[in-house]
Amino acid sequence: MGFIAELWAFLRARKKYWLLPIIVMMVVFGGLVVLSQGSAVAPFIYTIF
Repeated sequence: MGFIAELWAFLRARKKYWLLPIIVMMVVFGGLVVLSQGSAVAPFIYTIF
């Protein structure tokens, strides 16, 4: 949680709020990659892309 708090403080101090959607999408796609590795959900995720 310390990393997230530090990242949020950086975004607030530098006024880089436009980076937040990019970071969120990277986390979502990273989660999809982790879920698709050897799970029963993988064929359904592959059909999305």
